[in-house]
Formats: sequence, C-alpha cells, structure tokens
Amino acid sequence: MLAEIQIQMTPVILWLVLLIVFVAVELITVGLVSIWLAAGALIALIVAAVSGPFWLQVVLFFVVSALALVVTRPLARRYINRRVHPTNADSLVGEIITVKETVDNRSETGMAVVHGQEWTLRSSDDKEVLPKDSLAKVVEIKGVKLIVEKYKEE
Repeated sequence: MLAEIQIQMTPVILWLVLLIVFVAVELITVGLVSIWLAAGALIALIVAAVSGPFWLQVVLFFVVSALALVVTRPLARRYINRRVHPTNADSLVGEIITVKETVDNRSETGMAVVHGQEWTLRSSDDKEVLPKDSLAKVVEIKGVKLIVEKYKEE
C-alpha cells in the first residue's frame, strides 16, 4: 500500500507559497501588479521563520505591502509610462486654427482644416459658439475631435 504523504501547512510554507504566487503573477503581467504583496509576504516569511506569532506575520504583511505601495507606486508610474510617445496629432494641442464651420456643441457642428486634414471641432465650453472664420486654440484631442476654445490674443 502507498503511504499517504501529508504536508502540514505551517506559516513558513504559507508565506513561501504566497511569495512565489505574487512573484509569478508579477512576472506574467505587464505592469506592476503584485510586487508590493510579494514584499509583504517576504517580511511575513522572515517573521514566521524566526517563530514570530502568526498575528504579527499577518499585520506585517499588510503594513509592509501598504507601505511598499505608497512609497514606490508614484516612482513606478513615472518610469513605467515613459514609453508613451506623442503622435503627430498631439502636436496640434496649443495651435491656433481658423474655424471653417461654426462650432456649436448643441447642434454638433464645427469643422476646420488643419495641416491639410479636416477635423471635427467641439468647444471646451458647451455654451460657447465660435463663428465661422474666427480663430480658435486647440486645447485637447478627444478621439477624432479637436476640443477648442476661443482664441484670445495674449
């Protein structure tokens, strides 16, 4: 007969398994998802290895995970999002253009030709109507529409 192998789930094994799972999830995903939990599991594993009480392991897991998240998340976001490259359309923001069709958000009208391409225009202020042949400043791009405001000479 086969002897049954029974593995006792000790706190050390629990935290080791959780650490491995969190690191594996981090390696599989594109962004930082579980690295903070892995840091907490590592500290809890160390406390379990020196026979610290289980309640302390759990508390340290949550505290270290939260601290790691709060301290490193802003830095990580700054460096992870560095791969965003502006497109040619992004260069239109801040440009002064001539309105070719009255911009009226309520009637959903507005058009301009910018660098040889026709763009739909919408006002940044729903109440503001920009008449044909007036000047407007591009403040944002939403999808395929330029969001503009009335140009005021500075």
